[in-house]
Order: sequence, then structure tokens, then C-alpha cells
Amino acid sequence: MVRGLEAARHDGSRLVVLELDTPGGLDSAMRDIIQAILASPVPVVSYVSPQGARAASAGTYILYASHVAAMAPATNLGAATPVSIGGEPEPAPPSAPSPIAKPPREPKDNSPTGSPPGDAAPPSAPGSTMERKVVNDAVAYIRGLAELRGRNADWAEQAVRGAASLSSTAALEQKVIDVIARDLPELLARIDGREVRIDDRTVKLATRELTVVRVKPDWRTQLLAVITNPTVAYGLMLIGIWGLLLEGYNPGAVLPGVAGSICLLIALFAFQILSVNYAGLALVVLGTGMIISEFFFPTYGSLGIGGLIAFVVGSLILFDTDVPGMSVGRPLIGAIATVGGLMIAGIVYLATRSMRRPVATGTQSMIGETAEVVADFTGRGRVRYGGELWNARSDTALRSGDLARIVRVEGLTLWVEPTARAP
Repeated sequence: MVRGLEAARHDGSRLVVLELDTPGGLDSAMRDIIQAILASPVPVVSYVSPQGARAASAGTYILYASHVAAMAPATNLGAATPVSIGGEPEPAPPSAPSPIAKPPREPKDNSPTGSPPGDAAPPSAPGSTMERKVVNDAVAYIRGLAELRGRNADWAEQAVRGAASLSSTAALEQKVIDVIARDLPELLARIDGREVRIDDRTVKLATRELTVVRVKPDWRTQLLAVITNPTVAYGLMLIGIWGLLLEGYNPGAVLPGVAGSICLLIALFAFQILSVNYAGLALVVLGTGMIISEFFFPTYGSLGIGGLIAFVVGSLILFDTDVPGMSVGRPLIGAIATVGGLMIAGIVYLATRSMRRPVATGTQSMIGETAEVVADFTGRGRVRYGGELWNARSDTALRSGDLARIVRVEGLTLWVEPTARAP
């Protein structure tokens, strides 16, 4: 937005129309946009469009800051109460009695209609001090914008304190916006001749014959919008962790390490913007490492199951926020956990089945096999097994050519018993 306004100034544009359809956003980004609008020498029209769109939360502030505020039919604005993306603050722990009286806790709903008429609103508790500071700061900010543009400041305060919202028609009636227009041509026709204040001068808009140039988000903005999506950042993190762990277990593979490093760095960049719970991040890393370790050090499910539990818990608490759209979908977490569980079950099954197989190597694999007696003997003698001559002992007299079954192995001596006599 800031780059777009700067480009409009350099190109000599006579008007900038910002089409809005937003549930809100970060306070810092909103203030950057508003400061750019207030400092713009080019008039800015914020237009909530198309029909069915909204300018909620931060969008309401931007509407109030614009030189002209416009909406399409069947759109709405409001619900501008600040919400922490880190969730609600925890209440203050109980403390010892103090000689200074402390008022009881205030309700979370600051709406003036939150209590029945005549009921006194309970004073706020110390634990809500930060919440009151944020709300009061937002009220002062939006009232200042309303007074600057000559719009309804009282309703703006209600939108912040009580999360009030309005339809486009009601917003026009209450002087929250300046015009309703079905589309951009109608908007330009309706604001033609309107006077707006820019700095200390009055500018009369002449918009009927203007040529419209649409400016789309550039590739950088689109890329940032994609990688800062919580689901995409979560996927990049998993690819990065798996890649680096596989490279660690298989040094020299190169590709897992390269791909994992790139994906993990991009994910860490996204986490700078998103509200990340680092305990959840640690659990995801630990769980993934334990699951991969199960492939290389079979523990019959101990590492795998423990890792799966850590992975699921970490994924659920990874993004510490209740804001809609700022978390990883549970179906995705469930799908990944299901795949991981099936892989662990397969490893446990293969390990268990291998335990039931007869021993294939070492001296234990010789038990039950058949050897050939090479010379008559009673007690001690020699037998041939696997093309090799072995010392043998038997409680039964054996003749040359007899077949004997190996019953146990003691060092380099085979204990045998006859199974078939030589003809």
C-alpha cells in the first residue's frame, strides 16, 4: 500500500481508490497504511467492494482515515475492538490484602449495551489494565481520525469499545461513510466535484473523465502473503525439520539438507510475523526427531508413539492465538498424525515379525540343521556341515556316512544325534 501511494505520487495520479475486503490485520501494518494515507498528496478513496465484502477491525480505521469513505451495497464495517493475537491475558494471581482498595474485575464485553439498563458496570481488575490501555488508545486514535475527516466519532468509539458494526446503508445514514456506489464507475461519478482537505488546502475532485489503472499486488507481496499463511509456514517447517534430520542420519545425501535448510529458513521468517508458541515449536521438533529415530533405532514403538504424541500436542499449540485464520487446521494435523501413526505401526509390525523368524546367522542358526558323519566314532568325532569339518560329540555311536541333527553348539563343537543311518 505504501509503495502504491508513492508510485501514484510519482506518476502524477489524481486519485487513488483502495478496494477493501478485510477481516482486519496487525495494528502496526494498519498504522503504516494510515500514516501513508494521511501523508499522501493524492486523495485516497477507500471503497469496500464488491458486494458482500467487509471492512472489519483494521479496515474500519482505514476507512475513517481516507479522504473519501465509500461502500458497495450489502457490505459492512465495524467490530474494531483490538484483539491480541497472543490470546486473552491471564488474570492476575490473588495477592495478600492491601490497605488500598482494589475494584472488582470488569467484564470482557465493553459494549455499552453489555449490561441491563440501570446496572452499574463493575470496575475493572488489575489484570485488565493492559486491555484497557489498548482499548483506550484505539478509541483515541479512531476518534482523532473521525474528527479529522468530519465523520461520526461517537459511533467509531462504539465500534472499538463494543465491537459495533453497521451495514453500508446504516453507515451512510449515521455519517460514518460518504457515499454508496455499486461499482467503480458509479463511485467516480458520485464523488465528482466533492471537496476534500489535503494538509491545509482544499482539493476539488474531478473524476468523471479519469482513466482507471488497476494496480495488482506485486510478486513480492503475493509471495509474502503465501509464506505467512500459518498452514504454509507449518508445512515448510515440517519439510525443513525432516530434511535436516534425514541429512543427519544419511550424511552426503545433500538434497534433503539443501531443501530442508531453505524451507526451514523461510518458515522461521514467517514465524517472525505469526504468533508462535515456542513450547509448541519445540514439541514439534522433538516429536519429529523421535519419529524419524524410530526408523533407524527400532524401539518397538516407544520412540514413535512418544514422538507422535509430542508432535500432535505441539502442532495444536504452535500458534498461540484465537484469531480466526491464524492457526493450522486440525484436519491437516490429524492427517499428518495418521500417516505418521501408520508408518510407526508398520515399523512395529516388521520388527515383531522379524523376531518370530528363525535365526539366520551365527551359531544359533545351525541348531536343527543336518550334518554328515565323516568317520565312525563313539562320544567324540568329526562331522561335515556347510562344506566345513567340525568337531562333534554324541551320546550315540555313529558310523561314517550317517546323517546327524545338530542339537546344540558349544564353542567349536557340535552336539549331534542320529537322524538317518548310512546304508
